[in-house]
Amino acid sequence: MARDAVDLILEQWAEARPDLDASPMGVIGRLSRASRTADVELQRVFSEFGLQRGEFDIMATLRRAGPPSGMTAGALARSAMVTSGAITNRIDRLIAKDYVTRDVDPANRRTVLIALTPAGRTLIDKAVAVHVDNEHRILAGLSGRQQKELATLLRALIVSLDDAPPLAEPGDTAG
Repeated sequence: MARDAVDLILEQWAEARPDLDASPMGVIGRLSRASRTADVELQRVFSEFGLQRGEFDIMATLRRAGPPSGMTAGALARSAMVTSGAITNRIDRLIAKDYVTRDVDPANRRTVLIALTPAGRTLIDKAVAVHVDNEHRILAGLSGRQQKELATLLRALIVSLDDAPPLAEPGDTAG
């Protein structure tokens, strides 16, 4: 099996501190490195469409939800697992780009709905197709079976950590 930089780190810890079981460093270190590499590759595609990751997430969530009603900012925040302040900043940026609207719900005037504009829908339909192709490329080093196994293991880890609060993205102001 091929070795990576984390193997050297683990060997060094085994030599420096043989009393420690540093094996979690292998898992966390590789998760971190894979996440950073994937983030760079994902952002490359988002940038092709003039979007930041959080903006893409909002538009994709609205697209999955389907027309015509839209979603509340609170529902978008829950879906994206970020703070309300982070969602507000993302929505404001997307409104400025004319990709989403913020309108009062005609059925309940106390509710504000966020919805894709026609330009936003066209853009996200193009962007998500390129995004999915990019994700296939990123994961091409793993067989379909390995991808399913990894997804299962990561799901179990995430479920075990699910008490974590939503995170703000760099550049977003929590509110």
